[in-house]
Amino acid sequence: MKLLLLGASGRVGQRIAELAIQDGMKVHALLRNPDKLPSSILEKITYTHGNVLNKEQIEEAISGSDMVVSALSTDGGNVLSESMLLIIKAMKKEGISRIISVGTAGILQSRTEPDLLRYQSSESKRKLTRAAEDHHKAYTLLKESGLDWTIVCPTYLPDGEITGTYRVEKELLPVDGSKISTGDTAHFTFSLIKEPRFSESRVGIAY
Repeated sequence: MKLLLLGASGRVGQRIAELAIQDGMKVHALLRNPDKLPSSILEKITYTHGNVLNKEQIEEAISGSDMVVSALSTDGGNVLSESMLLIIKAMKKEGISRIISVGTAGILQSRTEPDLLRYQSSESKRKLTRAAEDHHKAYTLLKESGLDWTIVCPTYLPDGEITGTYRVEKELLPVDGSKISTGDTAHFTFSLIKEPRFSESRVGIAY
């Protein structure tokens, strides 16, 4: 199994990299700043030095991979949705069908207003919706892609270790879920690599 990991230097991405390395998987990353990745990880993976908004660099990074895992953040702009379009095209060109992306609970369905996503509804405590809107665009692109996708949707995401004890729910945030650690978000995401589930679905995760 060769994994292309995007967002490997982020808080969740690093945890996913560690789990994949421990499992003996081959991990390839597309890194804009390799120095942001601890040497304990960098020494055990291969990487392409580049940017997710560069079509050629994405195609180079994805070559020979079996699946894609994205832990990319929005960077306060449209990086997530703009890069997702390029990722989808590169996956189809390479003949890769499976992608797991780490999103946000804001793009899950609202329980109180089922026709809306959480960030659009009264459930959301967000004052700014720009990041959620970018996640929404990326979700729409995946939904229309024809690929085998899953979006892991954590709520409030403090740094924390793996406990392995958490709740997940298809399309919705578990009732009264208020937080989930970076470690457990990575743990669940990695479990989907090992045992594919929730195809073409969003999955809420919380304690």
